[in-house]
Amino acid sequence: MASAGGRVRIHVLSLAAASAIASIPSPGSGSVEIGPLTFRAYGVMIALGVLAAVWLVGRRLTDRSLSPDHATGLAMWAVPAGLVGARAYHVITDWRSFQGSWGDAFKIWEGGLGILGGVIAGTVAGIFYFRRHGIPVPTGLDLAAPALPLAQAIGRWGNWFNQELFGGPTDLPWGLEIDPEHRPAEYADASTFHPTFLYESLWNLGVVALVLGLERTGRLRPGRLMAVYLAGYSVGRLWVESLRVDEATEIGGVRVNLWVFSIVLVASLVVLATGLRRGGDDSGAVPDPDADDDVDSEADDGVDEARDADAGDDVDVDPDDADVDGSDVTDHAR
Repeated sequence: MASAGGRVRIHVLSLAAASAIASIPSPGSGSVEIGPLTFRAYGVMIALGVLAAVWLVGRRLTDRSLSPDHATGLAMWAVPAGLVGARAYHVITDWRSFQGSWGDAFKIWEGGLGILGGVIAGTVAGIFYFRRHGIPVPTGLDLAAPALPLAQAIGRWGNWFNQELFGGPTDLPWGLEIDPEHRPAEYADASTFHPTFLYESLWNLGVVALVLGLERTGRLRPGRLMAVYLAGYSVGRLWVESLRVDEATEIGGVRVNLWVFSIVLVASLVVLATGLRRGGDDSGAVPDPDADDDVDSEADDGVDEARDADAGDDVDVDPDDADVDGSDVTDHAR
């Protein structure tokens, strides 16, 4: 039988081994090498997120008997606009980081994209695309709503490669290992931090499920799924933002993104409160060409019936009314 001291030593060694294993390592490099080519991992993850979003939108277009080619066409408009908007939002809300080196504002591959700026710019570009191709804007917004958090869930892993935007120190089993050169000065002695990129990635997958689930209920008016996405994402972002320890612009001692996403959350909830579908409300639905043909044929039938009725009125003449007074004819002849 093993002695008590032996059992204690085994227990301590087991805990030490579990502690060593129970953490998330960070990549040693922010680049991905494929043969002779080297790609920035941050950009690769964003590209993969875009591809996933295009795939999902294509599936949703097919389900609505619309051409899946619109998914690629929409991406050609929304993605460049979204990248510009996301970078502009980051630079505006964190402008102090670029003082004296404004050229760095164009180095997107080094990280620094504000999600909200990308959503706003991408949505505006998407609306132009929908109108140009005859897709009702509410329908287009619903099509894109679950694709946005899916792209974000994948794109957030770019922060893992860059060892950025992590939370405060933690000894939880899923703590993220951060190299000394990437740690804030006040946490130089800490080794593991909250993996906020992972929290937000998983949260966004939950938002995808939420949007698709509410869509199946049929309780929301067209276009309101975008508000569901914004509200769901804002709740998660407020939680994640409160954990982060990276430098950020503050207003009244509060991180600017906490203010911004609080406003977005309230606005989204107001839109949702007025967005419950009432009976017979089909506004924003994609027109059915066959239905239009049926309406046209019914209208043509109605016109034909009306013409027959008018013709019958002209033929049916009362014999009494047909008698003509000869004197009147004579008078008129004069």
